Amino acid sequence: MGHVFLSEGWMTAARDLYERFRDVLPPVEHQVKVNLLINDSPFDATEVEAHFDTTSGALIVEPGHIDGADLFVTVDYGTARALLVDGNPQAAMQAFLLNKIRVEGDVAKLMVLAQNPMGDDAVQYAQELRDLTE
Repeated sequence: MGHVFLSEGWMTAARDLYERFRDVLPPVEHQVKVNLLINDSPFDATEVEAHFDTTSGALIVEPGHIDGADLFVTVDYGTARALLVDGNPQAAMQAFLLNKIRVEGDVAKLMVLAQNPMGDDAVQYAQELRDLTE
């Protein structure tokens, strides 16, 4: 059963999925803390506040904002899903061109995340993440 991207159910399922794959995924080498403000959510009339923090070696989206973030990213829901679930880097480029994504902070820190290695286990993890997402 799928969960709506960024809903409480999705975040729990995504966290559980990461725990299953934790020991076989390559660590995220680049350390960055990013606060996200996602607008146009299909399940909430307000904007969704979330964050990710790769200082532990993981890239997991969690609810709320964190202190000491390196970047603040405002993005529409569709683009956030394309980037974080579908792994579509072209979505980021198109979003920048259409002004659907705004970044406060060092954009280079965000771009280096796309260079993280993808072995077979990471590909399987990404597919399972897509499968649990509506």
